[in-house]
Amino acid sequence: MHTIEPFYNWRHIYVSEEDKLSPFYRREYSEFEFSQTVYNYYIHPQWDDFGSRTLYLKILDIDYELHFAIIEFIGEWNDAIENDIMELKREVMDKLFAQGVTKYILITENVLNFHSGDKDYYEEWYEEVTEANGWIVSLNMPEATQHDFKKRKLNYYIELMQIIEWRVYKPYHLFKKIDDELMKRLA
Repeated sequence: MHTIEPFYNWRHIYVSEEDKLSPFYRREYSEFEFSQTVYNYYIHPQWDDFGSRTLYLKILDIDYELHFAIIEFIGEWNDAIENDIMELKREVMDKLFAQGVTKYILITENVLNFHSGDKDYYEEWYEEVTEANGWIVSLNMPEATQHDFKKRKLNYYIELMQIIEWRVYKPYHLFKKIDDELMKRLA
């Protein structure tokens, strides 16, 4: 797992630690010191800790004018024991929402499994963004993880989509592709 880095080809467009509005503003990283783990497996030091012991993220892009954020995840999403959704909502999403972000692309292809808990934070987040004409999409969640996610009917709050080649897009084009797809479904 230590070799899986957050996607870095958009760093010329956006860097979360340089964004004064980002929850990770001024965060410093080491390229050589591996200190964060998921189940005793070290992960790359570029991943951001937001309060979970098993799930980490990296904000890949935020466009404040178009109100969207693209966030990549790695680890285990554990609401049952760790209450990851609460930590994610309070420590990251509430701060982004306060800056006008209402559309969220969550890249979850490296979320190895999911353990459900209460739906309250999903409902709260969903209601906030839909009232602001926004949405939440999870991209490329693994099948086994999707199974547990769907079993709790959380796909009602977070749309599950597959765009395997998302890395070939620039952030705006990925956002536009997803936004257009969601608007087609509503029409």
